[in-house]
Amino acid sequence: MEAIRPVGRTLLRDQACAAIRDAIVAGELEPGAVVRDADLAERLGLSRAPVREAFSRLVDEGLLESKPQSYTRVTPVVAAEVRDAAAVVGAMHELVTRVAVPRLMAADVEIMRAANERFATAVAAGEVDLALRADDELHDVPVRVSGNRAAAATVARYTPLIRRLERRRFGEGGNCRSARLHEQLIDACACGDTDTAVRVTAEIWRSLADLVDLADD
Repeated sequence: MEAIRPVGRTLLRDQACAAIRDAIVAGELEPGAVVRDADLAERLGLSRAPVREAFSRLVDEGLLESKPQSYTRVTPVVAAEVRDAAAVVGAMHELVTRVAVPRLMAADVEIMRAANERFATAVAAGEVDLALRADDELHDVPVRVSGNRAAAATVARYTPLIRRLERRRFGEGGNCRSARLHEQLIDACACGDTDTAVRVTAEIWRSLADLVDLADD
């Protein structure tokens, strides 16, 4: 009987949160759109309870805003908030890169290299979702290898705020972060050159300032 444990609510909340977060980042739920727990529960095939719990988490993450007894809606893309999120996420990536580079195995570097190839192909084809997914896969390798759970949680929390802006600019004909910088990062990782890897990581995240400046226009 020990194998029978309550598992439902937390897992369903997490699934609901991930699905709604993805819809917001992808623009399926646009800034300013009012969201209702009953509607989304029906679309997700869930009860309203895990959807309400997901709403609460997404409010904390800055993707939803709520006025009690009135509305819950998708937040606008605010340049200052994206700038703050990018600064925090960039700092976390620099931290994990410094820890991870000496620990990276050849297989880890190959995962990064393959992800960058998919990234470059997707950018060339204008496939924004595939490009951002490949970008995540590349940068997730140092996060994972570093073993820093606090950094991983911070990156997971604030990256969606940045992705919304990246996706919008990319969809308008802008460019995602350069595959060339990724190549420099991967080469430094392959050589065990921690200082260069950290410097390139910082440059990658500084490039987001251009997207934020465009959002201010």
